[in-house]
Amino acid sequence: MMYNSTVDKHSSVSSAQAIAQGISKDGGLFVPQELPQYGEEVFEKLAAMNYKERAKKVFSDFLTDFSEEEIDECVSKAYTSAKFGSENPAPLVNVKLNNISMNILELWHGPTCAFKDMALQILPHLLTKSVAKTEKGRLAVILVATSGDTGKAALEGFKDVDGTKIIVFYPENGVSPMQKRQMNTQDGTNVNVCAIKGNFDDAQTGVKAIFTNSEIIDELDRNNMSFSSANSINWGRLLPQIVYYVSAYCDLINSGKIVYGDKINIVVPTGNFGNILAAYYAGLMGIKINKLICASNSNNVLTDFIQTGTYDKNRQFFATISPSMDILVSSNLERLLYHLSGCDDVRVKDWMTKLKTTGKYTVDSDVFDKIKTSFFSGYCDDNTTKKTIGDLFKSSGYLCDTHTAVAVDVYRQYINSTGDSETPAVLASTASPYKFSKSVLEAIADENISAENEFDMVQELNRISGVPIPESLAGLKNKTVRFTNVTEANDMPEYVLKVLGI
Repeated sequence: MMYNSTVDKHSSVSSAQAIAQGISKDGGLFVPQELPQYGEEVFEKLAAMNYKERAKKVFSDFLTDFSEEEIDECVSKAYTSAKFGSENPAPLVNVKLNNISMNILELWHGPTCAFKDMALQILPHLLTKSVAKTEKGRLAVILVATSGDTGKAALEGFKDVDGTKIIVFYPENGVSPMQKRQMNTQDGTNVNVCAIKGNFDDAQTGVKAIFTNSEIIDELDRNNMSFSSANSINWGRLLPQIVYYVSAYCDLINSGKIVYGDKINIVVPTGNFGNILAAYYAGLMGIKINKLICASNSNNVLTDFIQTGTYDKNRQFFATISPSMDILVSSNLERLLYHLSGCDDVRVKDWMTKLKTTGKYTVDSDVFDKIKTSFFSGYCDDNTTKKTIGDLFKSSGYLCDTHTAVAVDVYRQYINSTGDSETPAVLASTASPYKFSKSVLEAIADENISAENEFDMVQELNRISGVPIPESLAGLKNKTVRFTNVTEANDMPEYVLKVLGI
């Protein structure tokens, strides 16, 4: 299995090189040249397996330059019951909102209580093995831009991993208090965290610019270092996300809700497009998908794109109560466009150039027709998000976070628009409600809230809902804050060099 760049399909690398490098030197993203095909016979075998075994199968089909023993070691270390609370790190929970039945795919049982753990608990193992194969002896410098959850999950995954150093940038006023506390109290001798004055797009643009800055790359090379990424621009981040959609389809088969060949809908709260792109890949491999439902908050650039074919980031930016989706430049959309255009790297490069220079582009009619066939989109504002949390809790006693609530509401929009309430739906639940306790508490509390700080709100939410507080969040209150750094987005390159001692 080889991987091409989205803007130069003649650039071909192994999976180890794609993971170690993170992003192509031409600024494109790595995509697989082909996809494994899973038919009924394969799904029969997968359905009989546990999560780890399913993960090993998927990884082995994409990482063909890894040995069976290497993949086994990576998977076995990543998906332990000690980290995820059970042998199934991504359980399906059936929930009803009035007369709407949903299969909630809970992806937040890992150590940082967010879906990013599903990929970032295994990425350090994949990355260190990749670096050993391609650049033995070098220090891998992991740069991360985060809208909240990726940062903490990456820090937790890479802390004290030999041969790595990780630097995380987050928008100073663009994450929840709990997310900020998680990052700024992070343990580890090889970790560093810095806020930037700006939003997530500023952080993401800054990181991508550093990755392609030849002067900085040469400076690292002279010091026996090289960059890599833990963002979903790295194929090693995206691949583990394909696994949980494959696994969810198997779990639906095992529960008797579907038989192989039945179509399902998949609903994903989406900002950077990686999580829903993983579902798209799973569909290309053999999962039978009716619609991929893309759910956005008030930063509804993806909603407009899916409905019109024009991507336009020139719009007002909203800081919402679902901050992990507060994104106007969805990096992983580039991969989708590459596939939908028939691997037309020239067109993709033209669209990405227009995005950088004018902030917008419009895809051709052939690509737009495919988007309309595969995707449905919708968005909701903060008030609707809170109402949905309250409705779901009152209807079924199920407590969800602000991002999952966006998915629930947009799924309601889909049913109202299409009348399709019969196709089984899997909704990606991306975070514990306790990571956004203030907003969730306001959504379900009938009385005035007396709690004044984040940790008092956690306790009050627990009192009202009865939902257990994750241990990793409960212990944050007494942890020492280690990082208070703030920098301008334009000064990110200098900050990186200073942290590296260069």
